[in-house]
Amino acid sequence: MHDNLKAKKVKAKDAPAAVGPYSQAVKYGNLVFCSGQIGLNPETSSLVEGGVAKEAKQVIKNLEQVLLAAGSNLKKVLQTTIYITDMSRYAEVNSIYAEFFNAEPLPARVTVEVSNLPKGAEIEISCIASI
Repeated sequence: MHDNLKAKKVKAKDAPAAVGPYSQAVKYGNLVFCSGQIGLNPETSSLVEGGVAKEAKQVIKNLEQVLLAAGSNLKKVLQTTIYITDMSRYAEVNSIYAEFFNAEPLPARVTVEVSNLPKGAEIEISCIASI
């Protein structure tokens, strides 16, 4: 039983703030559940320019900051979910993803094409990691 565990909000000052009624992440036991990140520059709250590759890099950097604030890091990611607006850009996203997630075991992953994302983003990624 996990009756003695409590969920705790994670707030990373070096990642974009949550813009709705949700947390950047929630810690529960030895897990952290990160909300989806888009390619927002945390200093300007504007989407980075340059297409899906630039956005993907910023998304993963944002996730990394949230994970660090939770006491975790990219090497402890167990699963990611990628939302992309154009599956024909999958190979481009894959190459960026592989730059950051390259240690075994690689995270489990789901990738889905969606019709639209917040602020006109081309990609959003959420994850679950251990602490």
